[in-house]
Amino acid sequence: MIDNMEWYRAFYEVAQTGSFSKAAERMFITQPAVSHSIKQLEFRLGGPLFFRTSRGVKLTAEGEVLLKFVSQAHHFLENGEKKIAEMRNLITGEVKIGAGDTLCRYYLLPYLESFHGQYPDVKIQVTNRTTRETLVLLKEGRIDFGVVNLPIDERQLTVRESMALHDCFVAGQAAAFTARPPLSWKELNDLPLLMLEKGSSIRSYADAFAEQQGIRLNPEIELGSIELIVQFARIGLGVGCVIREFVAEELASGALREVDVEPPLPARHIGLVTLRDVPLSAAAQRLLELLP
Repeated sequence: MIDNMEWYRAFYEVAQTGSFSKAAERMFITQPAVSHSIKQLEFRLGGPLFFRTSRGVKLTAEGEVLLKFVSQAHHFLENGEKKIAEMRNLITGEVKIGAGDTLCRYYLLPYLESFHGQYPDVKIQVTNRTTRETLVLLKEGRIDFGVVNLPIDERQLTVRESMALHDCFVAGQAAAFTARPPLSWKELNDLPLLMLEKGSSIRSYADAFAEQQGIRLNPEIELGSIELIVQFARIGLGVGCVIREFVAEELASGALREVDVEPPLPARHIGLVTLRDVPLSAAAQRLLELLP
């Protein structure tokens, strides 16, 4: 086992300079301190590593062998320091993110584009999972942070509230019921509903709120993405449960119309979650700083 790395540092500097005094200057310590380190190392290894000449000191045969290994270790450490500096300065590095398909597409993607433009050599890894699965990945240390749907209650996580989301119901422009006064939840449930499959946070949130109104939602079609719900609603196949912020273009153009429901679904938020008391890499920290 290595008792003291400073002994090997002193050995390396003396071997490089051929002088105890020059080694002391490079290490910013005194010459007696260098001599003491060499003596300790020689005692530890069981024999002399240098011998004195009229021009300074030279390595013994044992010292020559040791220098080969110490030089390799020195270069490895230098490269390690260089790599860490590059990571700190975002010249290189990696950031691992967990996010659902919808949040990745509509929320995260523009910021990833901006981050990649600024730091093109930092690798970005995105794992698409539900909020529940993303939290599991985070606790297992397989991602740096997660982009999830709130609310969540996890003591070992740090949660930063981000963008507000408003779930709503939409239909194609030809649907007659879009011009009606607000529908009750019972009236809404009588329409052909298009919803995400069970297991998604959006679906769970809508189901839970409907149950508070005494209604158990019974969708006619269950789909795997917001994009599919939008397309199905546009061609008149039903009323889709979507996020208003993510279909703003379709609503503005008239391709979709909102179906008013009373009471409306309360707003919720996107959450940025990290493991409590676990430091982030420089890349992950910088990306988080870019997110609202």
